[in-house]
Amino acid sequence: MKIKQEEITKKIEDQDYLQDLETIKYSELNKTKIKAFAKKMIQEVIQAAKHNSLIQTQLAVAGQRPVTFALESNIINLPFANYKKISNFCNDEDEYEVNIYFETISDYINVSHFRIDILASVSEIEAETDKYTDQLASDISEKLKVVRSYDKDADSKKDDKK
Repeated sequence: MKIKQEEITKKIEDQDYLQDLETIKYSELNKTKIKAFAKKMIQEVIQAAKHNSLIQTQLAVAGQRPVTFALESNIINLPFANYKKISNFCNDEDEYEVNIYFETISDYINVSHFRIDILASVSEIEAETDKYTDQLASDISEKLKVVRSYDKDADSKKDDKK
């Protein structure tokens, strides 16, 4: 799936994309549920691609250390919230491959409270759905460990030394 910078910017601005948000409590979360949510999120990516649409699908985990995991389609590793900056990195003439980015949003992930990683291109996800479902489930589990063990005081001490 490819798109021009101007088109993706307009779609994000107009909120012309598929959206989904699921919420779960930490106490309800286990490996099976993580895998099921990962599968659902990947299926939503595929559905969006079939309709030549962008996607933002989120899993919010509520509890003592809340965290939101999101998949967003974009041509650069920027969240939809920063869509106006896309034009700083891309021109209006070229078509760009649409990638799926895995975002982690939490006060307990790092100093910026945000992490974005590329999962794969939409084409790669369509070709190897099971592989990327497993990868997403693994990424969610890994980021949950980071959130659970995050030490805010250690990060603020690093900032004080700068």
